[in-house]
Amino acid sequence: MSFGLNRAEVIGRLGADVTVNHLQSGGRVANMSIATDESYIDRNTGGQRVDKTEWHRIVTFQSGLIDMLVKHAVKGRLVYVAGKLQTRRWKKPGEESDRFSTEILLVPGGRVQFLDKPNGNGARPQPDPDMAGDTGAAQASEPADFDDDRIPF
Repeated sequence: MSFGLNRAEVIGRLGADVTVNHLQSGGRVANMSIATDESYIDRNTGGQRVDKTEWHRIVTFQSGLIDMLVKHAVKGRLVYVAGKLQTRRWKKPGEESDRFSTEILLVPGGRVQFLDKPNGNGARPQPDPDMAGDTGAAQASEPADFDDDRIPF
């Protein structure tokens, strides 16, 4: 018997407000993009600092989590997300080759936690104080200060 571990965790800023689409089955799906950034010194360019941004797609089908994200997941918010990696494959009409998208899927046992002040960056009003738990809600946390100049978008 073999075992595996499929877990992905990111901390970054939301690149846009959450988007919610309705499925033909009657359910909903929420999508978010989170930007993470890093910097390093490139010795090939004389020791200049290089900033790099990586974008991560986040997806969930959980109704309660979608409701919470609609209220609180707005562009610029600092967020921690823990879920599992999933790669989808599809074909675009008129194209012969497959397309792929790797996403972080929020499933039961995953987590969303906002790490900043909701009003500190133009976000919507304060979240409910009872927002806590796994992917059904965001975890309340101590606010963290951030500098608007560090947002990569």
